[in-house]
Amino acid sequence: VLNYNYLYAINAWILLCPQWLCFDWSMGCVPTIASLDDPRLIAVMLFWVMLLLLLWTCLCNESIATRRAVSLAMAVIVVPFLPATNILFRVGFVVAERVLYLPSAGFCLLVVLGLRRICSYPRLTEVALAGFVLLILLFAARSAQRSNEWRKGIWLFRAGEKVCPDNAKVHYNIGKLCADVGKTEEAIERYRRAIELNPVYDQAMNNLANMLKDQGKELEAELLLDKAVSISPDFAAAWMNRGIVKAALKKYQDAEYSYKQGIRCRRNYPDCYYNLGNLYIDMGRSQDALDAYRNATSLKPTHWNAWNNAVVLLDNLGLYDQAVNLAFSALKFLPDNSALMFTLASCYGKQGKFEESEKWFLAALQRNPQNANIHLNL
Repeated sequence: VLNYNYLYAINAWILLCPQWLCFDWSMGCVPTIASLDDPRLIAVMLFWVMLLLLLWTCLCNESIATRRAVSLAMAVIVVPFLPATNILFRVGFVVAERVLYLPSAGFCLLVVLGLRRICSYPRLTEVALAGFVLLILLFAARSAQRSNEWRKGIWLFRAGEKVCPDNAKVHYNIGKLCADVGKTEEAIERYRRAIELNPVYDQAMNNLANMLKDQGKELEAELLLDKAVSISPDFAAAWMNRGIVKAALKKYQDAEYSYKQGIRCRRNYPDCYYNLGNLYIDMGRSQDALDAYRNATSLKPTHWNAWNNAVVLLDNLGLYDQAVNLAFSALKFLPDNSALMFTLASCYGKQGKFEESEKWFLAALQRNPQNANIHLNL
């Protein structure tokens, strides 16, 4: 109860002084109140004193017009905020600034009513107007600053870090953006910090493991992914990535189990079928690999890697006619894919059909003229 009341006080403070703003308030952004000697309870008391004074004005003010105006302002503040109070039902967030959009209209009305009351005293009129103008300027400046922070994700997340430095999700989002722009070391550092703050942050473990795997640190990646799937047994992407790492470590049985678990968690998962097919090739199970590639392409007909690997596999097995037919099937969905054209040309070349081979090499070259391998084979 005290923690919920403290959240109400935080929302009231954001309306009064919107300096402490963050895109996400979860994962320890607001430490919980665990004892009655917590100094933050003073904020809860001040919040209720302010609210009771406003309610008293609604009920007992001498002016009927004032009572109606304050009642309207209070209604606009309280009623839209009710669904976020955790009274009617439990909500899935701690603090969310979006739930203050409508209440802010009631807050503005209260500010104007207060200004009118102050201006009723002639000696305070000039001071009140100067203060009101200053307030407008301050709010306008903060609004412009905050709007600018929302223009780019990295600006928004770094602004959130200033407000909630112990929020694991803030570090996770910064890490994700850093990874997207190639800042690998900072991304790894951010993911590690997110896991340090939240030891069961499975998504951060999955992303960090992917980056470590790309750096050749498969053993550390394996430990992270093992932990991620133990925390979230239905985390399909983590199961697939675990399979990739296990396959790189030559632990083929574990890899196969991981891929199948990923498919169990998400049946429509073409990438997992594709990686399973790659595993079966390493295990020498050609027919199983073809079946896995077929599943991948049936779920995602534009999955060119699966198509291409299947054609290459048939080509390596000496099944040239099947390889050619499959390549033409793939080109129906990917008519401009130079990799498939290159593979098709190679199949024709191995059959001695050099004119057909030349035709498809030239077609591939037309779409990818800077590919040295196509020039070499042509």
